[in-house]
Amino acid sequence: MNKLVRILRHCWLDEGDVRRTIGSDALARIGAHVAKSERTHSGELRVCVEAGLPLADLWRNTTARERAIAVFSQLGVWDTEHNNGVLIYLLFAERCIEIVADRGIAGRVPPQIWRDISQRLSEAFKQGAHERGLLDAVDQVGALLVEYFPAMPADRNPNELPNEPDVR
Repeated sequence: MNKLVRILRHCWLDEGDVRRTIGSDALARIGAHVAKSERTHSGELRVCVEAGLPLADLWRNTTARERAIAVFSQLGVWDTEHNNGVLIYLLFAERCIEIVADRGIAGRVPPQIWRDISQRLSEAFKQGAHERGLLDAVDQVGALLVEYFPAMPADRNPNELPNEPDVR
């Protein structure tokens, strides 16, 4: 894609476009769904929907994957007690979905599983089912976290990160 066209596409969209497309009520329900999921495992799950890349990232030709890793760090998803945080990242301007998992869970789940979850979420977005797609993705990631990091009644299970989606 031409660099100028890419820059224009990213600068055209903003946080308001994301909120109009997904809806504030839907974002609240997604946050509540994350909270519900986190009661069943010791992992931390974050959802981030970014309208477009910052200009500096566009100029450097940053990929969606590179940006997702940067956001993973910015949101502190890497800094959980069991290194089992997962970020579901959507770059709205490019319709890209990336899942970044910390080393505690990434080493146990084959990369193809993360790609499959991303693909299903992408298909939901193509059908306009934004909320349903995100809820399903949270369920799928949550199921993996339950498999490898189930919540134990005797263990403390603090909520280490905010549950509501990060919209940029």
